Amino acid sequence: MNALPLAALQSACEAELNRLWAGQDDGAHDLGHVRRVLANARRIALGEGGADEEVLVPAAILHDAVNLPKSDPDRARASTLSAEAAARFLAGLPGYPAAKIPAVAHAIAAHSFSAGIAPETPEAEILQDADRLEALGAIGIARMFHVAGQMGGGLFDPDDPMALHRPRDDRRFALDHLETKLFPVAEAMRTATGRTMAAERADWMASFRTRLLHEVE
Repeated sequence: MNALPLAALQSACEAELNRLWAGQDDGAHDLGHVRRVLANARRIALGEGGADEEVLVPAAILHDAVNLPKSDPDRARASTLSAEAAARFLAGLPGYPAAKIPAVAHAIAAHSFSAGIAPETPEAEILQDADRLEALGAIGIARMFHVAGQMGGGLFDPDDPMALHRPRDDRRFALDHLETKLFPVAEAMRTATGRTMAAERADWMASFRTRLLHEVE
């Protein structure tokens, strides 16, 4: 059986993702998101000396195949469910090497914040970093406020925006999410290239917060 070209593999995975996401409306998890994750993954792979693109491409495109709301009780299982969905799809995709399906499934299962699964392959480490970069920088700020709005949260506490005299609560106030989760993410990247990219984006987020506080003080 002839190997499937990478461009055709990406197109097939995107078509499957659109099928799985039919009827969903989540601006933080859309086709633009998975394409940015793939672009991040390719940039990291280049900096790290390469990776298997036959694993990386489907893993990046299908990493959120099962996209559950943050409030869903099965949210922590979303990456595992996505891995299972990706494996079923790839098993029936003509030209895709069956031997690589477990590596794709592992990379997807291990990418999640909440799953707590340690990445054991270069592709899994790269995908985890690539997805976490989406939580940082300008795109991370945009997605942070978008998700906060979806969940009914406010922009920030007008009386104590930096949470100097109250516990942080990123479900009530989006700005709290920077210290609660996003700055720690930048410190926890797995690859050297990912750490460099994350540090630059974290600096931008800190500058944004400084500007925001200046405007509202």
